[in-house]
Amino acid sequence: MSNQIQTAELERLIKASIPDAEVSVRLFSGDDHFEMEVASASFAGLSKIAQHKKVYAALGHHMRETIHALALRTRIKT
Repeated sequence: MSNQIQTAELERLIKASIPDAEVSVRLFSGDDHFEMEVASASFAGLSKIAQHKKVYAALGHHMRETIHALALRTRIKT
């Protein structure tokens, strides 16, 4: 079985954990390097580090196993 993950699955994982999230995911190199932008009202009052940790938690084991690199941008959705 392949260790690859599709961009749609990453988006689904984020939205399952952060329901109001607006998510944009793009594969930018190989099959395990991604660019992602996540906007959520739930990020209000959180530092950028805390926002990123929230996204990493949503991605779970994929951050250790199937995602080699993630260029992540977060913002507060208004």
